[in-house]
Amino acid sequence: MGKMGKVRVIEINEDVNAANDRMAADIRRRMTDQGTLFLNVMSSPGSGKTTTLIALIEALKDRYRIGVMDVDIRSSLDAQRVADATGVRSIQIHNGGLCHIDADMTARALAQYGTEDLDILFLENIGNLVCPAEFDTGAHRNIMLLSVPEGHDKPLKYPLMFRVSDLVIINKMDTLDYFDFDLSLAEEYIHRLNPGAVILPLSARTSQGMDALADWVMGEADRLRVL
Repeated sequence: MGKMGKVRVIEINEDVNAANDRMAADIRRRMTDQGTLFLNVMSSPGSGKTTTLIALIEALKDRYRIGVMDVDIRSSLDAQRVADATGVRSIQIHNGGLCHIDADMTARALAQYGTEDLDILFLENIGNLVCPAEFDTGAHRNIMLLSVPEGHDKPLKYPLMFRVSDLVIINKMDTLDYFDFDLSLAEEYIHRLNPGAVILPLSARTSQGMDALADWVMGEADRLRVL
């Protein structure tokens, strides 16, 4: 019988995302200390994220000082669109072709942006239902949009995204009659993964549900003030 080789086993106990999580926690502390509510907005491409964000900012900007950081691989179209439509200060983050933004990239963008004079900062994350859910950006809350045309089964296909989201917006409710989308099933699937998630049906085009969304954001901003 031949000689058996020796195998060296190395145990790595620290989570591979531990460094990112530490930096994210530091970002959250700093944003809390300065009183800026930091919201990470995620979705797939075409879900109506930018349109919803514009409508939400319009509903809030008379009461709060708001800023937007938009993440994209190359273009600055969304950041320019938000700036033109709302007048709020917006910057574009080019993430070097990656499918996500992590806490280190967020920290560098925050340092260049300057957020001390803001009440609310939105991070419009890159359109992707996988990678962005894997990285804590340091935001106080995660918001994700699921649009009716995407189907009610998306929570089953992309469970992590729905697990990490504090608020799930079901957008494009005005198209409900045209697609095979079961709202009750979508809510059931989401709450099976994340019992604490708030679910808000919405249509950015018709403003259905926009008051409820604005109220949710204002509630989070008020909660931050008492910390």
